Amino acid sequence: MKRKLIAVGTVAAAALVLAGCAGTSTPASTASDGSAKSTLTIALWDLQKTPEFNALISAFEKANPNITVQPVDIPSVNYEDKITTMLAGGDSTDIITVKNLTDFGGYVKKQQFQKVDDVVKELPADKIPALQQYTYQGSTYATPYRQDFHVLYYNKDLFQKAGVPDPENLTWDEFAADAQKLTTGSDADKVYGAYIHTWNSMVQGYAAVQQNKSYDKPDYSWMADQYKVTLDMQKAGSIMDWATANSQKTSYQNMFETGKAAMVPMGSWLIAPLLADKKAGTTNVNWGIAPIPQLKSGSKITTMGGPTGFGINKNAKNTAAAKKFLAFASGPEGAKAVVGVGIVPAYHGADITKAYFALPGMPQDSLSKKAFAPDTIRPDGPTGPDAAAIGGVLNQEHQLIMTGSKPVSDVLTEMASRVKNEVLQQ
Repeated sequence: MKRKLIAVGTVAAAALVLAGCAGTSTPASTASDGSAKSTLTIALWDLQKTPEFNALISAFEKANPNITVQPVDIPSVNYEDKITTMLAGGDSTDIITVKNLTDFGGYVKKQQFQKVDDVVKELPADKIPALQQYTYQGSTYATPYRQDFHVLYYNKDLFQKAGVPDPENLTWDEFAADAQKLTTGSDADKVYGAYIHTWNSMVQGYAAVQQNKSYDKPDYSWMADQYKVTLDMQKAGSIMDWATANSQKTSYQNMFETGKAAMVPMGSWLIAPLLADKKAGTTNVNWGIAPIPQLKSGSKITTMGGPTGFGINKNAKNTAAAKKFLAFASGPEGAKAVVGVGIVPAYHGADITKAYFALPGMPQDSLSKKAFAPDTIRPDGPTGPDAAAIGGVLNQEHQLIMTGSKPVSDVLTEMASRVKNEVLQQ
């Protein structure tokens, strides 16, 4: 699909190009029916590699023929930094795609987004639970179009070969025990029972959401048990050690698709590339998904995740058209568009779930369908205006724990002290 877009290179170029082009007023023109036409600019990342954007834009333009969408394409590796530079420089790109809640906290703290309470009032909020995560001081400043959450990916063939039952209703202790049974081989031929990625959220996040803990209260002793499970698995060799995974920049997708890990806890965003790679024949993994392990057996399924959404720049020139886009993307029409490319939408509904599982290659077993409907999804990291600063401390201290540099209890105490003194008291 060819689109007229603005490609952004370096940060300096971004500020220069976008100040002169993106979001500027478009000369008035009219459609065949006499109504006014407008051009809407949207900042996003890796347009050609991210099919959800083309799917949404195409569906929106079809439903709104008088509005042309002009993407502002930014490389994903530098997206957050470039958006920060753009907004600080007064750029007028109409819509900013919000990658995560940490970025959202920074935007609203700096008052860079418009309120969109009027958009939210017209949306079926009961079917879009992630809407509440874009509120700040009583108002809403963005709307979600997708809602990812964590599930447990597992290799059905490896489970069958090891004689291990499918991972239904596992606790974290049972997850660790199964991982040990599924671990085979050594060196280059080793197959790990599980792979836990290097992100600090893969330990801290699960502990937080399943105990309903807040990151902005400087006491992190509640992370200790989750760290014990993870470190014990690392010591037993049933997961790749953190230092190796970090230094080798190990890909969780590659570990799973090549059969080097029998289980991978990860976000629902992995489903789309799995479907694509199976279709392309680049992987033959026989996979399914299960609910993420829980603290206690038989408990309701609580997992972590986060929305991806759109906010309207306070300097936008086409606010009315931007609000139409937000309403479309977050509602059932937007959901149908992104489901078609394997993305989990923010809008929930039985028809949407049915359409998702109708995608070629999706597992059809009841356990996979159960995993797709967790009882509770909580944010996968800190939220609010201090999210980035708190997250930075948590990540630094996580690395000390996972490399065995200091005892867990000492690091958790230091973590609390740093958040209190470096962030909350500033």
